[in-house]
Amino acid sequence: MTDKTTVSVLGTGIMGAAMARNLARAGHTVRAWNRTRAKAEPLTVDGVTVTDTPAEAVEGADVVLTMLYDGPAALDVMRQAAPALRSGAAWVQSTTAGVEAIGDLAAFAREHGLVFFDAPVLGTRQPAEAGQLTVLAAGPAEHRDAVAPVFDAVGARTVWTGEDGGAGSATRLKLVANSWVIAATAATGEVLALAQSLSVDPAAFFGLIEGGPLDMGYLRAKAAMVLDDRLSPAQFAVETAAKDARLIVEAGRRNGVRLDVAAASAERLERAAAQGHGDEDMAAAYFASFDDNA
Repeated sequence: MTDKTTVSVLGTGIMGAAMARNLARAGHTVRAWNRTRAKAEPLTVDGVTVTDTPAEAVEGADVVLTMLYDGPAALDVMRQAAPALRSGAAWVQSTTAGVEAIGDLAAFAREHGLVFFDAPVLGTRQPAEAGQLTVLAAGPAEHRDAVAPVFDAVGARTVWTGEDGGAGSATRLKLVANSWVIAATAATGEVLALAQSLSVDPAAFFGLIEGGPLDMGYLRAKAAMVLDDRLSPAQFAVETAAKDARLIVEAGRRNGVRLDVAAASAERLERAAAQGHGDEDMAAAYFASFDDNA
């Protein structure tokens, strides 16, 4: 396969749209589908062909990249695409699908002669738009050349975790990483809420920890989004983070680990979503600290 290939992107939300743009800018032929077509239409400016159905998007594609809400959504869309899938094509499954769903997705790939890559990504809107994601990937070494140009277009680094995408090693690493992200975000919101309730200037807290082991760039970035009212457009939306938190809790439960912080974080995120912050950045979980949606 040459460095220029035909890629189908199924799902053009925050991450999928950015990935499609970077693939097109790298010179690949890109066809995209989204459940709400209007959200995909802006991609035409970047040379992406937007289709009406998943089957139209994948017809003749060398690589199919899915970036959908969860595992069941990815499986449903691939079933819709099935009549037009080319046997031997690579399926780069980048949805944060959860451990249990990966087996079902890999089984679908086997049934349709697809080369399956479990390939979730680390990063939010800004690194996605800049093509600076970290790709966590598992898949057969003999087929990696087929997907390397795709990973190079969307990411700055690829971390290979295994040769069997169906084993879910990349997804498991992604859940571990996201457990830290979600916990840190929840803690940030609670620090700001507590400071407000105690009439403590957040700047006093940041000055206290500045330059020490408790200081963290992520803490400051998420806090600034709340303090400066920059929660939209989301880098990583509340509703998506809540879904990931539940996947993390379930993965722990199935493996004999109780994850109290992840469970509480899921509840905070779901509460924030119910308050009307579902499409805002996950830092909006801050509002879940206030019963009156302060």
